[in-house]
Amino acid sequence: MLEFIQLLKQRYQSVLTELAPKSPLYFEYQQRSEQLLYAEAFLRRGVLIHEFPQCPLQIAVIGPTQAGKSSVVNLLLNDSLAGVSPLAGYTVHAQGFCHRVAADDLDGLQHYFGRFQCLDAAALSRSRYDCYSIGQSSAISDLLPACVVWDTPDFDSIDAADYREGVIRTLALADVLVLVVSKEKYADQSVWEVMQTLRPLGQPTVICLNKLAEGSESLIEDSLRQKWLQSRGDTVPPVVPLLFEKSTSAPVWPPGAKNLLTDAVKRVERAKHLCYQQQFFSRHWREWLEPVYAEHKAQGEWQGLVDRMLEQAVVAYRRDYLEHPHHYQTFQSALLNLLNLLEIPGLAKIAGKARRAMTWPVRRLMKLGRDEFNASPVQEIGILNQIGSHVLIQLADRLLEKTETERLNVGWWRETAVLLRQKRAELTQDYQQAVLQYQQDFLGEIDAAAHRLYHKLEEQPLVLNSLRATRISTDAGGLFLAIQAGGVGVHDLLLTPLMLSMTSLLAESAIGGYMGRVESELKQQQMRTVNARLFQAVLRERLYELPLGIQLSTRFNISEQQCRQAEQALHEKKNGLRIL
Repeated sequence: MLEFIQLLKQRYQSVLTELAPKSPLYFEYQQRSEQLLYAEAFLRRGVLIHEFPQCPLQIAVIGPTQAGKSSVVNLLLNDSLAGVSPLAGYTVHAQGFCHRVAADDLDGLQHYFGRFQCLDAAALSRSRYDCYSIGQSSAISDLLPACVVWDTPDFDSIDAADYREGVIRTLALADVLVLVVSKEKYADQSVWEVMQTLRPLGQPTVICLNKLAEGSESLIEDSLRQKWLQSRGDTVPPVVPLLFEKSTSAPVWPPGAKNLLTDAVKRVERAKHLCYQQQFFSRHWREWLEPVYAEHKAQGEWQGLVDRMLEQAVVAYRRDYLEHPHHYQTFQSALLNLLNLLEIPGLAKIAGKARRAMTWPVRRLMKLGRDEFNASPVQEIGILNQIGSHVLIQLADRLLEKTETERLNVGWWRETAVLLRQKRAELTQDYQQAVLQYQQDFLGEIDAAAHRLYHKLEEQPLVLNSLRATRISTDAGGLFLAIQAGGVGVHDLLLTPLMLSMTSLLAESAIGGYMGRVESELKQQQMRTVNARLFQAVLRERLYELPLGIQLSTRFNISEQQCRQAEQALHEKKNGLRIL
């Protein structure tokens, strides 16, 4: 699941780089990308809880820019470890401070932060955001239990996008949240978007309303509670008003709120993390995968379009060749093979020599005029090549129609149309080579049909002898005509009388029905072979995979199998996700 979420996050980030900021999808994809950062962090925290159950309590102090987060951290720690500055965006790295916790107890935090490197606070640089620090507080605070307190960067400034991931990882790590807002910032939409995103984790929260002027507490607190209810809807957490002291420029923790964090810690339920996590995933899952599913839908429509074109190809091949009275020649080829099988033993060599001698003028003429009298392509090859070309032309036309009529995934269809145009010559060449190879390989089926007819004839001696007699007499007549014609129309003159005689005898004989069955079976076998080897194995397979070969940053390119595996992990356990 973690790998899938990381992959999905990377795809969103890649697509965002290609989208114009004014695009209607830009803001939406940006939100989803951020939610996936939370999802990744939630998964990592689940691993941390499972593998390091003794990991110390984590308290994160969060809030918008200039809310006074670092000052509140120092106040809670009763120390001055967090750097404080009046400049906005001063803190850009997550910094943890151990309170009554030894560094040896922090095993597992580095695994949680992943690619982020743990450095000394002095080594943190504003030019590098993939790092964090953990320091030790020597002071003892009455406001805190044993824990690690995190000072976090803001999440609402212009530069926050640069260090956003570090902020999110720290927010998701926290067992308890301390939300710090000032009277100027508590109503900012960015504050409530973050708090709404964090709600499924069920983190106990304390709100610090900072920089208040004396006498304004009640009014601002009431307004803040209303904002909480509007954005979250759950019980409003305790609010700690922190008055601004001009003399020290530091907040003062009210004595009556001394035990608020201790009470919040008692509500921490790490055992429910997986349940909370699953709620978060279930809430956003369909939305996250919407563009991925849209690509799957487009791929399915494309494959359906290919299937329809190939169904038309099957119909065209059957109509224009197999069932065409003048174009179909395969069974005649089988009958020609049968002629060789009908040669009478002992006379075969004599007849063969006579044919070679008698047709010498014809063969000589064809040899001398080879350039002028090239044999025309076999009828079937021409028809099959024409069908293949027609399929590609029709698909190109349909793709152009899709780019004009589809509202969603217009880019997907346009990119596929461009790729088909680029690959068309290569596809045509591969298909035509497959046609030639099919024809060569199918000669074995033709010969097998001739042998089936011959073996059937052996069961009918009278018919076999009649055919052999016809074979001799018609052959002699054909040779005479060939000599008279001087080689012009040699195939028609030599073969047609014999073919007509033999076909008539076969059709009128006792095996006439069997001959028709052999012809029908040969056609069916030919149809199956053409469909399997040419239409399916070449055109369908190559065209199905065509859009998958587009590795553009505008596409998610996450397979249906990857989505199914992730969804299975999502629903595998009723009480939570399977993390590993």
